[in-house]
Amino acid sequence: MNWSFASSWSVILIGILVWCIAANLSWQNAQRRGTRAVAWLEGLRMVIVSLLVFTLFRPEMVQRIERTESPEIVILVDGSGSMATRDVRWTSTVLTRTKWINDQETNGFANPLNEKGEVFFETFSMAPTNRSPEAGTDIAGALERTLKTHEQLRAVMIVSDGEWNLGGSPAAIATRFRDQDIPIFGVGVGSETALPDLVLERVSAPAYGLIGEQIAVPFKVLNRMDREIETSVVVKAGDRVASRKQILIPPLGELHETVLWSPTDIGENVLKLSIPVESGETFTDNNELEHKIAIRAETLKVLVVDSVPRWEFRFLRNALLRDPGVEMHAVLLHPELGPGAGHNYLDQFPGGKDLLAHYDVVFLGDIGFGENELQSKDLELLKGLVEQQASGLVFIPGRRGRQMSLLDSPIAELIPVVLNRERPRGIGLQNEVPLLLSSTGKGHLLTRFDSDEIRNGEIWKNLPGFFWSAAVDKSRPGSEVLGVHASMRNAWGRIPLLVTRSVGNGKVLYLGTDSAWRWRRGVEDKYHYRFWSQVVRWMSHQRHLSEREGIRLSYSPESPNAGETVFLQAAVLNQSGFPLDKGKVIGRVTGPEGRMEDLEFQSVDGGWGVYKTRFTPREGGEFELNVRAPSADREMGTSLEVTQPVRERAGQPAQFNVFRELAAITGGRSGGVDQLHGIVEAITLLPEPKPIEKRMRLWSNPWWGGALLLLLGIYWTGRKLAGML
Repeated sequence: MNWSFASSWSVILIGILVWCIAANLSWQNAQRRGTRAVAWLEGLRMVIVSLLVFTLFRPEMVQRIERTESPEIVILVDGSGSMATRDVRWTSTVLTRTKWINDQETNGFANPLNEKGEVFFETFSMAPTNRSPEAGTDIAGALERTLKTHEQLRAVMIVSDGEWNLGGSPAAIATRFRDQDIPIFGVGVGSETALPDLVLERVSAPAYGLIGEQIAVPFKVLNRMDREIETSVVVKAGDRVASRKQILIPPLGELHETVLWSPTDIGENVLKLSIPVESGETFTDNNELEHKIAIRAETLKVLVVDSVPRWEFRFLRNALLRDPGVEMHAVLLHPELGPGAGHNYLDQFPGGKDLLAHYDVVFLGDIGFGENELQSKDLELLKGLVEQQASGLVFIPGRRGRQMSLLDSPIAELIPVVLNRERPRGIGLQNEVPLLLSSTGKGHLLTRFDSDEIRNGEIWKNLPGFFWSAAVDKSRPGSEVLGVHASMRNAWGRIPLLVTRSVGNGKVLYLGTDSAWRWRRGVEDKYHYRFWSQVVRWMSHQRHLSEREGIRLSYSPESPNAGETVFLQAAVLNQSGFPLDKGKVIGRVTGPEGRMEDLEFQSVDGGWGVYKTRFTPREGGEFELNVRAPSADREMGTSLEVTQPVRERAGQPAQFNVFRELAAITGGRSGGVDQLHGIVEAITLLPEPKPIEKRMRLWSNPWWGGALLLLLGIYWTGRKLAGML
């Protein structure tokens, strides 16, 4: 054991000078007073000054311990999911990263290290599972555990692809290895550049679909080739090819697209999406994915409200009447003739929550707020229907301009556009003008008449236009503009005419022209019926996620990931068909491992029988949801598929930069699989480990500081008692 001082010579000289001055002052004071108490106090003061000056020199007590035990060499092997990537070119084959490591272990690559010390193989990280959703690669954590558990550590070799997605930066822990003279060696397994391949990486679709509905199935394709690939995505329902779409993927890029599928069979369907194997692909087993979707036959209830039987009203009513999946009712409040009558007509607006709550979509035509039209209570009901019951509301104004009166009504904030009050009767045109799709509208489900975006655009260009449109200034914040006026602009750009917006739990659509019926010219019902069919099903989708008689359950997001909060909403009717206003709704969630969680729903103000709660799934798999309203004798159960996010994805390029950084910090070495034996040899050539050096920094030790404070306290108390102040 010896002492080490980290202070500079200038500080030492100043410290000695200070000590000498203090000693001289103490000697003179003791001589002048001449009492024994003063002599003791001055002696104590010199002890304190001496200790302070000694501390100023930053002393460290150094203890050197000779190593007597055998050095330890730890080989950390990555066992995470990304190691399943098959991209190690070895001899004449391509192996997975894990297979290559196992082969090297079998061949005894570490045998030369046994002469250098004791060798330990340790696996770190793991592939994610339902029980361990946070699994990933934590290189820093593995290094820290190694440093703590191996006292005679001489070197560490990491055999991994270098991808870390958990824990802190490995470079931070590497400084501690450097301080203890323990080098880190890295063997990078895999290819730093992706091998030529096409990957159908992800397929997502709604939890359910309806017969007659056109379902959008989003997908993602990766192109790991240095050339543009023109191919197709094929959708199979069972053994039948149900849909096909041509796609063009940029070189070394990715493509997010949507293919449309029209189901023909009720029940659980398994969709298989695939892309043909391209010439030059390294792997052929990642070109296909499956997705389950339930197809149901639902009858959607639609209410159409207008004032006069204009052409738009007549053709819309006919389109909905002839849709086998729609039950339509119409309310025609003629300003002079009174309510309309006939098949599927109602003599008045459904003026109660029990009557209106059954409707999935409501169309508001050229009708307003006032005498012989809609009343304030009717519009309050409409607002609650959209915001709380997740129904859809469609605005189709007309030349009477009566929708302008809605700007002073309870549903004014639901309108997704800002109307021009100075032109209530809209804008008439001499020449026909088409509806122009926006960039958002080109890919939206509502405007899809063909799965191919180019052909779909051509269809819209050739559709008959309009001679009248509503006077619109701009869209409201949070709205999506799908279509605009092809010839008119203002200070905010082109006039928005086809606009959607989410309001509360529901959706709102605004069509600022009364000429959609003209789309029938030359093609009859082909596009007109299809458009309104898509509108009705898109707007009512959330309401029919899961339901039984008298109770309906919706959830968001529809396809949640583990760790993501799921919001549940139950709409309950009592036995009389009225919304359950003051009841108790309880639920239970059962996870895939059998773990249960009780839920208590909270009532939402408004009297619509809506109750909300939330829960957070911690694992992936199928969850069972059960909801009960005992006072209304309502109960239902459903299942929810939760996706487990994968931190470790096979197929990603290896990341060797981390090994280069670790080796540079600690004095080790890194390389790829072809340098494995050279790295092993470098470890065998390491010099004998230096003695362990333990340092106690006295100048920063809290006990030392405490002792100095204690002595100062004794000195000051002594001065008080001696009467020296």
